[in-house]
Amino acid sequence: MNKNNATERLQLFLDFYNSLSQNNLNSLSQLYADNVEFVDPVHHIIGLEQLLQYFSHAYARLSSCTFVATAKIADQDQGCLSWIMTFTHEAIGNGKAISVHGCSIVHWNSEGKIAYHRDYYDLNEMIVGHIPLLGWVTNKIKQKMAKDT
Repeated sequence: MNKNNATERLQLFLDFYNSLSQNNLNSLSQLYADNVEFVDPVHHIIGLEQLLQYFSHAYARLSSCTFVATAKIADQDQGCLSWIMTFTHEAIGNGKAISVHGCSIVHWNSEGKIAYHRDYYDLNEMIVGHIPLLGWVTNKIKQKMAKDT
């Protein structure tokens, strides 16, 4: 990864994810350090090899996935990118496009590669709400909680 200024690094990060597919997963080594720590609402992964396995599984049935930046904050060693991800997956939401709001926090090492990456997003917005029975139950719980406040 190029040691550009932090705002350029975030743009390269966004561009990288917008071009990522099942066919070019080996390019993860251009972006991530060998000992990368990756965390999201479902996973906690240590190491580039495990990250590659995770993405291989995640992208296996993914039909499309794009990210649009909504905000960028960065300094020399770390950055925060708020985004809207729109994806289609045959097993989620009957293959319809789903949009999810999220945020990625990244820390770069001295070589300009990402050593830490944490994604924050609403798992209900991404998956649970699009599974018929679970989505219905989740919505009922939200309605009940809203009435009780």
